[in-house]
Amino acid sequence: MSDAPFWEQKTLAELTDSEWESLCDGCGQCCLHKLVNEESADVFYTRVACTLLNTETARCTSYRDRFSKVKDCLNVRGMTASELAWMPKTCAYRLVHERQPLPAWHPLITGDAASTRDAGIAVIGWAVSEDTVDMDNLEAEIIEWIDA
Repeated sequence: MSDAPFWEQKTLAELTDSEWESLCDGCGQCCLHKLVNEESADVFYTRVACTLLNTETARCTSYRDRFSKVKDCLNVRGMTASELAWMPKTCAYRLVHERQPLPAWHPLITGDAASTRDAGIAVIGWAVSEDTVDMDNLEAEIIEWIDA
């Protein structure tokens, strides 16, 4: 048996529920609204978060019921390989799928749930709720990623 951590030994499909949940770094970036250029297929992230995301903690306020409360909530576990490419470059699910290492700040590496926030990866402090913006003008809310 290998001494390598589970995320280096398994594919996403092989993860147990607890492994899957622990892989999430809690950044909240997957809860941001995205725009897709139909011609180029480029994905643009906005700073606008789902109504269920607490932008002060980067946590879903209704995690267990999110799919029934938000019809277009991203089901990361059900994403195809091409859809995973829409995820931020720092997303652990994307990294595991691409067989890349987790970043040094990831909570599974540091043992500290606050390491994502401390590294400046979480949406805390800059995301805004969809309840506070004009959703018909999302183009005005597009952000540029700073890869960490």
